[in-house]
Amino acid sequence: MGELRVLLGDDHTVLRQGLRKILEDRRDWHVVAEAANGRDAVREAMALNPDVAVLDIGMPLLNGIEATRQLARRAPSVRVVILSMHSDQAYVTQAVQAGARGYVLKESAASELIEAIGAVAAGKTFFSPPVAEVVFDDYVRGLTDRGITDRFDSLSEREREVLQLVAEGRSSKEIAEILSISPTTVETHRTHLLQKLGLRNTVEVVRYATRRGIIS
Repeated sequence: MGELRVLLGDDHTVLRQGLRKILEDRRDWHVVAEAANGRDAVREAMALNPDVAVLDIGMPLLNGIEATRQLARRAPSVRVVILSMHSDQAYVTQAVQAGARGYVLKESAASELIEAIGAVAAGKTFFSPPVAEVVFDDYVRGLTDRGITDRFDSLSEREREVLQLVAEGRSSKEIAEILSISPTTVETHRTHLLQKLGLRNTVEVVRYATRRGIIS
């Protein structure tokens, strides 16, 4: 394989440094950018167009699932590998639906990440063995036949962004500054997402976001 450009997105500096060392021990593999949150990861990926983006599923400001979804739409040539501590169905199927081509458990990242990046860069997929059955048994066989069966799918991109930020405990003013919109617009999005999801207050938003893996 020739030169391969990788972006690393994870809010843990030590982990990013460790992964960078593992990757750059490979000749002609280069980490072109690092990001500590999902919004920066999307921004860097769109600016630099790396071959592969390795994204932590639990990044602040914008989680890895939503970042993957945005990259699939805005920078489809960037192939995404999700890093996660979770192997259960909710996380894996959301990642695949969002457009991830790989899913690596953090506990085995040191041994599997090289293989995962090489596979997705070559147009293939890679899933850590504990999650492979989930992908094929649930997603491939079932989800493709269902269409929209989850209220979450009815949310707009902006509403999903607001959902995460509300669940992270950020105020309307903070959300407005992060998203470069007015506090009034934030409240409108907040009202709409509550209605669509059938939720009543911030406590229920936090529970919902935690259950879906939007926040950890």
